[in-house]
Amino acid sequence: MGRFRRRMYEEYAHEFSTDESYNIAYRKVKRIKGFYSHLKVYLMVNAIIIISGLNRGFVGNHFEVRGFNNWEIYSTAFYWGIALAIHAFSVFGRDLFFSDDWEQKKIQKYMEKEAQNKNKWE
Repeated sequence: MGRFRRRMYEEYAHEFSTDESYNIAYRKVKRIKGFYSHLKVYLMVNAIIIISGLNRGFVGNHFEVRGFNNWEIYSTAFYWGIALAIHAFSVFGRDLFFSDDWEQKKIQKYMEKEAQNKNKWE
């Protein structure tokens, strides 16, 4: 167990029923962190590829539009984007957009917001 992980476990040991629940949560957080790292690298690398590809569109003193229509510039982003979507689905599962209790959370949120607005003027 790493130093940070051990310290976190010692602080919150009373909240966890077993070490296994902590390990499951820790693995889930690591997978989410890995996905966001993957997303960050995807955005940086593809921005560099697209910008450098569009710079090739300058010929002499004028800009040729062929840089925008060149499939080779965008193919990396497209195929890597498919892999990134698969990674997102593997990390978040079907809860990527709407979890099972999403509807209940939204209803509760709007009810609390309405109650705050009602109490605000009383």
